[in-house]
Amino acid sequence: MSVLILHRNAFAAFPYRRWLDGDAPGLDGGTPYAGDIVVLAARDKIELAGEEVPGERDHDVTRLELFDTLDDEAVPARALALAEEYGVTHVIAHHEADVVLAARLRERLGLDGAWSADITPFRDKALMKRLARRAGIEVAPHAVPATAAQARDFAGLHSLPVVLKDRAGYNSIGLRIIAERDELELRLAEAYQDGARDDLLIESYVPGRMCHVDGLVVDGRTVAAWPSQYQYDLASFGADPGPRVDLTLDVDDPLTPRLLALAEETLVALKPEGSRLRTHAFHAEVFHTPDDRLVLCEIAGRSGGAKIREVFETLFGIQLAVQVTRAEAGLPLPAVEGAADDAGRLRPRCMSGQVLTMKRPGLVRSLPAVPDEDWVKGFWLFAEEGQVIAPAAGSADFLTAAVGSAPTRTECERRLRALGARVIAGTTIVAPTGTSALAEAR
Repeated sequence: MSVLILHRNAFAAFPYRRWLDGDAPGLDGGTPYAGDIVVLAARDKIELAGEEVPGERDHDVTRLELFDTLDDEAVPARALALAEEYGVTHVIAHHEADVVLAARLRERLGLDGAWSADITPFRDKALMKRLARRAGIEVAPHAVPATAAQARDFAGLHSLPVVLKDRAGYNSIGLRIIAERDELELRLAEAYQDGARDDLLIESYVPGRMCHVDGLVVDGRTVAAWPSQYQYDLASFGADPGPRVDLTLDVDDPLTPRLLALAEETLVALKPEGSRLRTHAFHAEVFHTPDDRLVLCEIAGRSGGAKIREVFETLFGIQLAVQVTRAEAGLPLPAVEGAADDAGRLRPRCMSGQVLTMKRPGLVRSLPAVPDEDWVKGFWLFAEEGQVIAPAAGSADFLTAAVGSAPTRTECERRLRALGARVIAGTTIVAPTGTSALAEAR
């Protein structure tokens, strides 16, 4: 067996060799992986995380090739060539932007795992919403306007505000919540300046708090899943100076079983019988409206971003990326097998959550000290003092991140908000002396 990995994340948090060897919590303690590990990695994401880019010998995989970005048009052909050179038997991708290429490679090479048709319902938001609505799941009114006139007609029919987003987007990049007629005209002029298109989605704005359900599916069965609730607006990443808190829901919260059930119904709707998408993580986002409705926003067939994987590990003792990496490599998952309750699922050991701060432009003068409380399960800095940084380019472009735990959601929120206040107080970013440094950081 040999694996090809498309890697569009920070590098240090993904020790693939250790994971495949079984050297991670809940695994067998180290059975060396006998196959080759070939990685195509994105230099821009490694640098964005403030990490040193690995040199020729600064890694433990068989082959590491770096691209300035995995959006490079040379990546698909190079990935295929390396897959053929190393006799790759499994293709792995954790980032939303890479799951389609991974599926195409599997299909081209006739490998196990999801193929293009299996991934499309999770990547095409219009198809996703159509399949969900057909299954009786509520979604916002929406359309795929080919022209500005069609988008204008939708806004007139359903009224403002509306949301304009990429039909296959992720991390809230390019997402716009439009509440004023003048802004709508400005955005439409920008969006359709080159003529008709079919890659944009317009939908009615849904009021309420955004919840998310994160889980792990093994051989078609959900073995672990739990809901959380963002205490902030995802789309505000560019203008949010304060801590952004995300909390798991208590076991006895009335929303918990409703959200778990909705996520399961959505997975069934998007995976028809015969789907090759059998073992995977998922991240579903759901609006909880003021009148107590649950409205599906969207669902991804991979693990959530930010530190959701680490929150999941705090809850269940297993890390989603580890489990998915091993499953997609055809390896056993000992932490999952035999550890479920009578309903066949893992149960959370505590409550958890994360507190994030976003990058903002300027010279980093000071950063907060690493917290030493036992309940803090992880703390990350994505910049260095003395560095000039650009503003957040998406909802996953963090300055700091922390994961915490507590017996209840209330206590978890208290702890995380106090930590967030300390992080803000310990962070100083000032305007650089010139504009050239900031322009370079962009």
